[in-house]
Parts: sequence; C-alpha cells; structure tokens
Amino acid sequence: MDPQLAHDQFVHIRIIIGIVTGLSVTRLLTGLARFVQHPGRDRVYPVHLAWALFLLLAIVHFWWFEFGLERIVVWRFEMYLFVIGYAALFFFLCALLFPDRIDEYAGFAEYFHSRQRWFYGLLAALFLADLGDSAIKGAAHFGSFGIGYPIRQGALAALALVAMFVADRRYHGALAAVAIAAEVYWIASQFPVLD
Repeated sequence: MDPQLAHDQFVHIRIIIGIVTGLSVTRLLTGLARFVQHPGRDRVYPVHLAWALFLLLAIVHFWWFEFGLERIVVWRFEMYLFVIGYAALFFFLCALLFPDRIDEYAGFAEYFHSRQRWFYGLLAALFLADLGDSAIKGAAHFGSFGIGYPIRQGALAALALVAMFVADRRYHGALAAVAIAAEVYWIASQFPVLD
C-alpha cells in the first residue's frame, strides 16, 4: 500500500476518534465544573469523583497511545468500527457519571449506585477493549507489554464485574483507587514517550 494513503487513512481515523474523545472530555470537565459553579446544589461523592478523575486520565492516555494506530498499514471496516466503539465506551461512561440532570436523586452517591451495574459493565468492557486495541496494532506491539498486561486488564475487568453487584461503598472506593494507581503506573512505565 502507498505509505501516503496509509497515513491519510490514519489521520482520518484519528480525527473521528478525536471527536468522540473530545466529547468525552467535554462531558467530564463540564460535570466537574458543576461542583464549582453550584457547590451547594449537588453533593460531591468521593467514589464518583475518583472515577471521573480516572476517566479523565484514561481518556488523555487513550488519545496519547492511539498514535500507535499509525502502525496499521491496511484498515478494514471492522477494525475502524472497533476503534470507534472503544472511544465510544469512554463517552458512555462519562455520560453515566455526569447525566444531564440528577434532580430525582439525593446526590451523586445515590445516583451513582443506582447506575453502578451499567457503569461497571461498561468499565469492564473498556478494560477488555484495550486488549483488542493493542492486538490490532500487531503481535509485536501486544507482546511488548509482557504477560502482566493481559493479566492486569483481565483482573481490572473482573473486579469491575464484581462491583456491579457489591453494595459496600468501600469496595467501590478501593477499586477506583486501584484503577487510578494502575493507570498512573501504566503511563509512567510504558508510555512516557510518544513513539
């Protein structure tokens, strides 16, 4: 394939991904700004806030590591659809964290736990989609992360699936803290330089 055509395809796909992730970041930042704009209206819930911070970090990281899609020489529609779906998972999670209105709930704690099955189900899908995303970039790329990578992603997905059915708020807080720590470690150890 003509290298210029492959580059043009990558740019086209990156623009579409940028639109979806841009909407995600907008949703998060608008939601977080709500706490500053109307501090007395909606009570802050630390678990909800932790997941918002995790998603903000994960989206920024996603945009950074998706530069690796440039390695793909031949794009197929199902690959394109998968990458758009992966980006859309971020948007759905952000929309769940910050809905248009929560008037019928006492605050973000009640709202979050009323939607925890949706949230954690989509979060588990996000962790697993990362494996697929790495796989479409090639076996060498996937293998470069070592055996710990699929174990980590699988464990996070499993913990998220468990969280769908756990009422104990300490579990939700601990899982958010683990996810943030894992994301920070992953960025620092594997993606400090864009290549």
